[in-house]
Amino acid sequence: MSFETFIALISFAFVGTVTPGPNNAMLVASGANFGLRRTLPHMFGITIGFPTMIALVGLGLMQVFDAFPVVDQTLKVVSVAYLLWLAYKIGTAAPKLPDAPQTGGRPITFLQAAAFQWVNPKAWSMAVYAITRFATDADGTRSLLAVGIVTLAFFMVSFPSITIWTVLGQQMRRFLTSPARLRAFNWTMAALLIATLIPLVFPNLFTSAT
Repeated sequence: MSFETFIALISFAFVGTVTPGPNNAMLVASGANFGLRRTLPHMFGITIGFPTMIALVGLGLMQVFDAFPVVDQTLKVVSVAYLLWLAYKIGTAAPKLPDAPQTGGRPITFLQAAAFQWVNPKAWSMAVYAITRFATDADGTRSLLAVGIVTLAFFMVSFPSITIWTVLGQQMRRFLTSPARLRAFNWTMAALLIATLIPLVFPNLFTSAT
């Protein structure tokens, strides 16, 4: 991989991870409700879980979906159902003032965040594109070194990118000074999380409009 290609890869990885998506919507909500410190396991779960998924995609996992299309369709159904459930949990979270004792509700754990990447539509799209674009030769072959470089690139940029969103949520705590405001914020984040499903549920919506 040339230096120019690596710079392009880093740029794609950063833009892909820092732009809005399910992970970042959930981190904003967690930062606002629980703060940065309690959201760290969630952040580390993404930082480890997403590159791990990319590595497995690069090692041939997509061949399973090509050979068994039902697996791909099942994963999409599970993704939609799980994201809708998460949106419901965020929207109906008990509104607590940020400075009040945290007696109820818990942030997502490391393992939950890592496992979530497997039902994250944006994560799948990024993983497949990154491996296809940066780790696959014109004849369809790919090397372990190239897959490792792509994985490393996403590992390098993931934590700084998602920290931005968590800190944004944490900073919003100063404005969420009443249960009503926090409830409205949580439902807004739930709606944004549901909106991330649009490209998955209606894949031809944007292509037909261009």
